Amino acid sequence: MVHYSGALLDSTFAALSDATRRGILARLARQGETSVSDLAAPYKMSLPAVSKHLRVLEHAGLVSRQKDGRVHRCRLRAEPMKDAAVWIEHYRQFWEAQLDSLARYLEDSATQDPSIKHGTHSTQQQRPKSRAASKPGAKKAASRDRIQRFELETP
Repeated sequence: MVHYSGALLDSTFAALSDATRRGILARLARQGETSVSDLAAPYKMSLPAVSKHLRVLEHAGLVSRQKDGRVHRCRLRAEPMKDAAVWIEHYRQFWEAQLDSLARYLEDSATQDPSIKHGTHSTQQQRPKSRAASKPGAKKAASRDRIQRFELETP
C-alpha cells in the first residue's frame, strides 16, 4: 500500500476542481513561465480574481510565483499532480480488477448455463422487482437478475 499525504492530495484535488484553475495550469504547461496579466487575458474576470485562483494553485504547490519588478511571473510545478496521478492509478487498478472479476463471473455463468449463451433463458425465472424487494435475500436475487439480463442483451 502506498501512503500519501492527505493534506497535499486534498489541496491538489481542491485546486484542480475548478475549470479556471485547470485552464491556468494548461496554459502554463503550453507556454512555460507566464505573467499574471497574460494568464488572466482569456478570462472575463479581474486581476485580483485571477490572483485568488493563483493563490489556491500556489497553496497546492502547483504554481510558483516570482516578482520581476512590477511583473509577477508564474511557473508550473507538476510534482503534486504526479502524486495525484499515482493515487488515481492505484484506484484505477482496483476497479480494473473488480471489472475483470465481474467479466470472469459472467463468462463462467454463461458456460455453466448454456441457455443464457444461446438466448433461450426463460424470463419466467426472473422475479418482478416489486416482489423481489419484499423477500429475504431479495437484493442478491435482484442483482443476479440484472446480471442475467445483461448477459442476454450482450452479443
